[in-house]
Amino acid sequence: QVQLVESGGGSVQAGGSLRLSCVASGVPLSSLIIGWFRQAPGKEREFVADITRSGGSTIYADSVKGRFTISRDNAKNTVYLQMNSLKPEDTAIYYCAADKMYSSTYYLAASYDFWGKGTQVTVSS
Repeated sequence: QVQLVESGGGSVQAGGSLRLSCVASGVPLSSLIIGWFRQAPGKEREFVADITRSGGSTIYADSVKGRFTISRDNAKNTVYLQMNSLKPEDTAIYYCAADKMYSSTYYLAASYDFWGKGTQVTVSS
């Protein structure tokens, strides 16, 4: 069974940076496609970024492109989300998600079988 644990969330002022981590256990991280999603109060969970098994390909939501960077270290079973130039609208719970198969609908939460419990990110103006 795949288990995912996020960390690195916190409170930061607009323009600041945070780095989220997602540690996977139960299977080798190299066998998993990893995505980051976020959910703000009263809103649906939305796609943030995705990375392939080798890390050779990444994709981002338009709202974070150029500010966020997803990366992975399979030897450490860890995926990262570096978030720069944070805005108040980035405030949300951030979730790490994983699946063993790539999906063309990577931007849908339903495309991922495994989820972490999330980490809160709060950006103040």
